[in-house]
Amino acid sequence: MASVLLIEDDASVREGLELALRRQAHTVHTAESGELGLEKLRVFQPDIVVLDLMLPGIDGFETCRRIRSAGEVPIIMLTARSDDFDIVAGLEAGADDYVTKPIEPRVLDARIRAVLRRAVSEKPASDDAAGERHGGLVIDRAGLVVTKNGEPVSLTPTELKLLLELSRTPGQVYSRQQILSAVWDHDYLGDSRLVDACVQRLRAKIEDVPAKPEHVQTVRGFGYRFGRS
Repeated sequence: MASVLLIEDDASVREGLELALRRQAHTVHTAESGELGLEKLRVFQPDIVVLDLMLPGIDGFETCRRIRSAGEVPIIMLTARSDDFDIVAGLEAGADDYVTKPIEPRVLDARIRAVLRRAVSEKPASDDAAGERHGGLVIDRAGLVVTKNGEPVSLTPTELKLLLELSRTPGQVYSRQQILSAVWDHDYLGDSRLVDACVQRLRAKIEDVPAKPEHVQTVRGFGYRFGRS
């Protein structure tokens, strides 16, 4: 199904998840530290990284930042705590989603499949090869390419799906729960921190002044909307 790089220092957790993911037809490469995980990332170029936050040496937060700076491979982080700081810090470091321990393999498998669907679920909306123009931002839905002032913008699958969903109907307000359902495929009352962290990362890439966004605008007390050009 997918090539997974699992970075987890606890041998029993690592071996259990590796076996469970292989049973779900995934190819699994493992690493017990952030340093080794970064080496294997370069060698195997996985479809997705499953990353424990509490690692020896280079911790999971720094490992996540280094993975994200090297490319746009999706990252699901594993955390033994539901502490708000850990979760928010991990998401801000570049993770696309998270799963708390103890981990149910079927839940992790579902999250992996949901994250990977984002990269391939969009279909062309028109034959306009020039794409949609929103000031200096151009969104080519057919080619899944985004440019800003003529330069390509590198987005993760989650960031791209968020942008495509919001920009589909400029001016329409979406609640965080609506965005979770559309982007993360969460059909339960999910965690709005996923949305807020991804919006923050997206703004940093597409807005001229992220603190005063023109494209992805906050509607206080409700959610977000894409600004009309």
